[in-house]
Amino acid sequence: MSETDRGEDHPRRIAFLGTGLMGAPMARRLLAAGHQVTVWNRDHSKADALVSDGAIVAATAADAVKGCDIVFTMLSDGKAVDQVLFDGGVAGALAEGAVVVDSSSISPPIAKDHAARLKALGIAHVDAPVSGGVVGAEAGTLAIMAGGDADVIEGLADVFAALGRVTHVGPSGAGQICKLANQQIVAITIGAVAEAMILVEAGGASREKFRDAIRGGFAESRILELHGSRMVKRNFTPGGPSKLQLKDLDAVKAMADRFSLELPLTEQVRREFADFVTGGGGDTDHSGLLLHLEAMNAAKGGEENNG
Repeated sequence: MSETDRGEDHPRRIAFLGTGLMGAPMARRLLAAGHQVTVWNRDHSKADALVSDGAIVAATAADAVKGCDIVFTMLSDGKAVDQVLFDGGVAGALAEGAVVVDSSSISPPIAKDHAARLKALGIAHVDAPVSGGVVGAEAGTLAIMAGGDADVIEGLADVFAALGRVTHVGPSGAGQICKLANQQIVAITIGAVAEAMILVEAGGASREKFRDAIRGGFAESRILELHGSRMVKRNFTPGGPSKLQLKDLDAVKAMADRFSLELPLTEQVRREFADFVTGGGGDTDHSGLLLHLEAMNAAKGGEENNG
């Protein structure tokens, strides 16, 4: 494949389906890199917001992909991706040789199924979920975990470069299993930071000063940096809603059951997120798990006082 074929000397024609919290800044990055981007979103206002950045808005997902050789999907779950690709007519509207890059976080078996169904139509598929949140999407510093054919992924190098750092992690479905593993680490670490915040306050220390004190030590992480700050400032406007964190943890459980694995830390934090979402925290940022743990401890204190 020549460099021209890879798009390094000319812009690509890209369709971006799903322009929500993550999709919109990713589409903006592609536009800023000089690519021609057509966008579609179920809530049309979210697609219309990209017009000022140079995007073309399509009325339907199938309309968006016509004439495009690359299609990104950034949708809520596997069912939504399936509906858009197949029920919504996207697969049928794509020309042979096109590539679908699914950056949604979905179940690995669903990703493999989509890859097989698209391959039968002569369309390549890359499952390429991302990590880094809205901040990473805006800055173009996402960690991109790509599963699929190595040559196809290499041929998209210039496109991925606008979004962040891509790593080919294995065949179809491998990107999604790596994203689930990433979400395990994120959820467990959020839980650990939240519990530490509760402990230090109970012991009379300042949560803010505690976080400052341990920065740069062995407990340093992006979770401590970003979500620890959210916990101190009590800013739980969602970057990553808790209901989506729970969706990913449920997918981890399904894969663990499939492989007969015992993952006790993941299962415990999954139950806490399930309780938090059931209690009304679904649209709260996942760092808001602190609120659930605070309420749990407040209730325990009340029970002890009444004992």
